[in-house]
Amino acid sequence: MAGIGKFLKQAQKMQKDMAKIQAEMADKTVEATAGGGMVTVIASGNQEITSIKIDKEVVDPLDIEMLENLVVAAVNEGLRKSKEMATEEMGKLTGGLNIPGLMA
Repeated sequence: MAGIGKFLKQAQKMQKDMAKIQAEMADKTVEATAGGGMVTVIASGNQEITSIKIDKEVVDPLDIEMLENLVVAAVNEGLRKSKEMATEEMGKLTGGLNIPGLMA
């Protein structure tokens, strides 16, 4: 029974540490760009876009599709980087183990 108690304590500590990391992730950010820096996206560690900056030179009323594509590319790259950062942070806690459902 001592083994189960020790396991439960470890699980509780890991849960507390995970909650702390998740709270910290909201304050961390990554930056992604598209079009050679014409569109810049800032994403938080919890996969929320917090800022989009568009260089005025890329705004062409005759080519809205290009601007839309640049925004989509920058947002997707920002979210990819954000997820990668979150995975790295959680990996520090789990020792690199891939625990299904941990990064929902």
